[in-house]
Amino acid sequence: MYPMYPYIGYKTTCEEMPISFPPQHQDRQPGFEYLMVPRPIFDNPHYLGSSKLQGKVAIITGGDSGIGRAVAVAFAKEGADVAIPYLDEHVDAEETRAVVEGYGSRCLLLPGDLRDEAWCHEVVQQTLACFGQLDVLIINQGVQFPQTSILDISRQQLEDTYRTNIYPCFFLTQAALPHLKSGSSIISTTSVTAYAGAPLLVDYSSTKGAIVSFTRSLSLQLVSSGIRVNAVAPGPIWTPLQVSSYTTDYITTLGNDTPMRRAGQPFELAPTYVYLASDDSRYVTGQVLHVNGGTMTET
Repeated sequence: MYPMYPYIGYKTTCEEMPISFPPQHQDRQPGFEYLMVPRPIFDNPHYLGSSKLQGKVAIITGGDSGIGRAVAVAFAKEGADVAIPYLDEHVDAEETRAVVEGYGSRCLLLPGDLRDEAWCHEVVQQTLACFGQLDVLIINQGVQFPQTSILDISRQQLEDTYRTNIYPCFFLTQAALPHLKSGSSIISTTSVTAYAGAPLLVDYSSTKGAIVSFTRSLSLQLVSSGIRVNAVAPGPIWTPLQVSSYTTDYITTLGNDTPMRRAGQPFELAPTYVYLASDDSRYVTGQVLHVNGGTMTET
């Protein structure tokens, strides 16, 4: 009844039938990837690494699942070791570690709350203690709590959304910066909602807009040091964030309103982060790359 997501290599066009997902919802954030049906596709078997990140060490927040997991796996294929700060999704995190180590890279799991400034500093210190260096910081954690009216956004929700989505951008950068060197990269995950808006996600969208401005301003501040700062703006992607945010009915048509008429899969974003972390993008800073199924945005 519900077709599985197109397999890797499947050619989709806007004329084809939209992809549907089975109705499902998880009553917690963060959600669990291992409970999703179908499971998100995080590893493209046709993606062959070419040592673009050989010898580098990356922190990937939220790397236990979703987009972060796909990025961690792609980084491992490119030769990087990864540290993964996450909240408490231990089953997902262990699965990610197994895949990363299966590709020959080291993986440090760091469960804790990134809303806590002290923990953000501890994440950096534990990464340095384990690997001896830090080259790439990927700030990817996030929550969203849809509300039909701004009047329904409580102070607690507002604080949770901002403390999760934007505060760690500052805390982690402040902790990491003394240890980054020329050629290092800082990459944040913003969203198409920062540009197109989203009526159900006023607070979430505003944090993603803040990440865009953070990226642009910080890139100007650090350009003379040779540290590049960029961001990726996904559209609707099949991740635990979706099933823990929206109603069961909403999930069934996730992404059908994009020009490609489908949601993206995490593996479809991972090469973008590899590009921004590698020397291929040495002339790119202060930019946001859009991976959103064809939605037009003003950058």
